[in-house]
Amino acid sequence: MSKFKKKKGGEIPAVNTASLPDIVFMLLFFFMVVTVLRDNNLLVQNTLPKADQLEKLKKDRSVYIYAGKPSSRYKDKYGTEGKIQIGDKFTDISNVKFALTEAREALRPELQDKVMVALKVDEETNTGLVTDIKQQLRDLNMLKIIYITAPGNPVDQ
Repeated sequence: MSKFKKKKGGEIPAVNTASLPDIVFMLLFFFMVVTVLRDNNLLVQNTLPKADQLEKLKKDRSVYIYAGKPSSRYKDKYGTEGKIQIGDKFTDISNVKFALTEAREALRPELQDKVMVALKVDEETNTGLVTDIKQQLRDLNMLKIIYITAPGNPVDQ
């Protein structure tokens, strides 16, 4: 029978780093898949009214208009009156046509004639502001309007 010999140098072997790039790329792909990028920063308060008959729509052909009072961090600068937000900035009612034309042109060319305007209006917003927005939409011939709501029973508050 053979005898086992003990190693005389008690050195620890070096760490094998051959699989380290694979691990790094797996982590990179993981974070790329699970990360959701936000389209807009919300500048207005947006407590949506409740509705019980909802339908899911395609978002690729929608332009969002947010209406409501400025959020708490913008009240000092913009006051407490209802404001309109298109994209990442406040828009005056006289500039809605320009902002919507700009947003329409940002869509893919085949969707520009099929654009729908999604109104996300706070439940405490003045109806006059919504009427003004709708009048601007009529002038631009953007007649397809979606009202975004939260699921729930509108009678139960």
